[in-house]
Amino acid sequence: MKRSRPDIDAAVRGGDWTRAMDGEGVPGHATMEQALYWRQIYTEILGMEEQVLKRIRQLMATQSDVARREVELTNVPVVVAQAERFRQRLGYWEARVHELKMAGQDGNAGPR
Repeated sequence: MKRSRPDIDAAVRGGDWTRAMDGEGVPGHATMEQALYWRQIYTEILGMEEQVLKRIRQLMATQSDVARREVELTNVPVVVAQAERFRQRLGYWEARVHELKMAGQDGNAGPR
C-alpha cells in the first residue's frame, strides 16, 4: 500500500489556485459577510507568505552558492506557488465584495 506524503500533498495543494480552503464555499454564492471574512483570511495568509519569502531571501544572501542554488530550486518555488494561490483566491473574494457592493449590499448588513 502506498503511503501518503504530507510534504507532496501540501506542495500540490499550495500550488492549486482552484483549490478552496476547507469551509470556503464558492465566491459567487457568498453573502457579503462571508466574502469579507474570506477576503480577510486570504489577506492575512498572503501577508504571511510574502514575509516568509522575504525572510528566505534574506537568509539566502548569507549562504554559499551551492546552498543558495538548492534553496532557489526547492524552497522558493513552493513558497512562491503558495503565495500566488493565496493572491488568486484573494482576488476572487475581492471581486465578490465589489460585486455585492455594486448590488447595494454593504459590509455591515447581510444580503437583502
